[in-house]
Formats: sequence, structure tokens, C-alpha cells
Amino acid sequence: MDEEYDVIVLGTGLTECILSGIMSVNGKKVLHMDRNPYYGGESSSITPLEELYKRFELCDGPPECMGRGRDWNVDLIPKFLMANGQLVKMLLYTEVTRYLDFKVVEGSFVYKGGKIYKVPSTETEALASNLMGMFEKRRFRKFLVFVANFDENDSKTFEGVDPKTTTMRDVYKKFDLGQDVIDFTGHALALYRTDDYLDQPCLETINRIKLYSESLARYGKSPYLYPLYGLGELPQGFARLSAIYGGTYMLNKCVDEIVMEKGKVVGVKSEGEVSSPTLFTGSVW
Repeated sequence: MDEEYDVIVLGTGLTECILSGIMSVNGKKVLHMDRNPYYGGESSSITPLEELYKRFELCDGPPECMGRGRDWNVDLIPKFLMANGQLVKMLLYTEVTRYLDFKVVEGSFVYKGGKIYKVPSTETEALASNLMGMFEKRRFRKFLVFVANFDENDSKTFEGVDPKTTTMRDVYKKFDLGQDVIDFTGHALALYRTDDYLDQPCLETINRIKLYSESLARYGKSPYLYPLYGLGELPQGFARLSAIYGGTYMLNKCVDEIVMEKGKVVGVKSEGEVSSPTLFTGSVW
């Protein structure tokens, strides 16, 4: 450690690992440190299960009925990836996908009136769905066709909607959609947590629904992908990319001091050794 690096990154969260991977590919000499014995920081997948209990200071450890600790990967911040989203595109562009295995999530569903229904997101599914009556199906189909054809750079696709001023509530009114359809469109397709979006310009919501539909079209079952061994595989994938291009990784390495001179970071001190960067980045935990 007692030498100079172009870049020192503290913490192995996803953002930090993406940075170290990109910088290593571009010829920078990178030192990447984490005080934890695992990659991922707050977005890691903890394994074995004993490590999870240790992290949250649960002294008794996991019960025997939970089986082998190595059979568990517990995401600290569980999330799905949109199949056509920016992160997946970045994984493909950097070829980090060669270090990962993904599984397509079975589907997206809503609960209504004591029953579970698949969320319709294509023209065919809209016509077959039991969530809507016959006439509403046709209106929803027209809405999905409008969203699929919408291009914010081509005013011919607007159909009288101004994407920067027309609210999403007005777009729903334009297609005469009922409240049930509005609810699952806003929360199951556009993935909003609240109804605040209804009175905001419609462009963001339309793009969210397009992303959902385009992601669904990639694999057919649902728009969601998930790393087979947990989200912690994502930062590890970029860490492997960095290591291939000469990046140095140190886990279980606490930072004792960030060395400052004249208001600028000039080094990182750990266990009596100092490394000097030309660029310092990352989170200080």
C-alpha cells in the first residue's frame, strides 16, 4: 500500500466499483479499499448467513432450521433491474455481463378484489386481461399504442399532447381511462409510489411506461432481471473488471486518516502506511 496511485476509492458500493472499473480500463492506477470483508457496501448481498447476523450484532446466530449459511445471499437493499434500463446497457457496454448470471423475474402482478392479476403492458395482454371491461380494454390498448409510438423529438407523435405542459391526469382523460387502470398504470408500469405524478408534465411518466414495455419485450415474461446470486454481484463484476486492468483491492482495510495538506487530500493512511492519489473519490463511512 505504501506507494502512489492515480486514484484511491474508498468503499466498494456499486457507484464506487463502476468508477474504479472505468478508470482502470482507461489506464489509471487504482487502489480500492473497504473496511468490510465483502464487496458492495450498503448494496451488498451478505453471505454466509452468519455474516449477516454478525453485521447486525445478533449474538445468537442463525437457527439450525435455516440450514447452511452458505445457501443464503441476503440483499441489504433489494431491487430489480429493468431489462432495457441504463444499468443493463452499461453492463453490456462494459462487457461486465461475462462475470454475471441473470434470471428473468416471472412477472409483474397486482392484487384486486381478492384475486391476483398479471399487469397488462402490451396490446395483446390488454385485450386478454380480466382487470378491465371490454370497452376499457380497447381504450387502454389505444393508450399503449400512443405510448409506444411517442417520440419526444417528433411532434407528429404527440396527438395533441404537449409533453412539457400537459399533465398525466389530462392524458388519462384524453383516453378516457378509469381509476383502476390509472392506478395500475401509474404504480405497476410507471412505478410511482404516490399519485403526485398525476399533476406533473406527462413526459417522464410516458418514458417510464415505454421503458417498462421495452424491457418486457426483451425477454417476454416480465421487464425485470435479477442477478442469480444477489445484487452484490453487480459491484463485484465491476471490481473484477478493474482488477483485470491492474486495479488493486483491499478488503478488511480500515482508513485511519485522510491526509490533508492546504485543504486538499494528499493521501490515505491505514495501519501506519500512506498511499498518495492524484485523485481521491468515494464515500467515507
